[in-house]
Amino acid sequence: QVQLVESGGGLVQAGGSLRLSCAASGSIFSINAMGWYRQAPGKQRELVAAITPVGNTEYADSVKGRFTISRDNAKNTVYLQMNSLKPEDTAVYYCNADILPSWNSGTYYAYWGQGTQVTVSS
Repeated sequence: QVQLVESGGGLVQAGGSLRLSCAASGSIFSINAMGWYRQAPGKQRELVAAITPVGNTEYADSVKGRFTISRDNAKNTVYLQMNSLKPEDTAVYYCNADILPSWNSGTYYAYWGQGTQVTVSS
């Protein structure tokens, strides 16, 4: 079994910062891309940021210059540093990882964390 456990969400005032963490554990042979998604009430889940094993990154236009994604491959952990937060960043943030559970799994599977609430007050 593979688990993704997120932490670091909470309530912050506009202009503030938060750092999200997501640790993958369990039966893991290899991890490909890791990323963060978010879903606001009444909206579809959207990609916030993603990172490859060698550190290539991509960001949603709405967070470029404010959010930074990073990962620690030795710890199977991905981070999201969120600065200059805005009320429109309020959402449940989900961690995602493409994981090969064992050497003979044949394919990578997408796993999701349980989500962590980020609320930005104006």
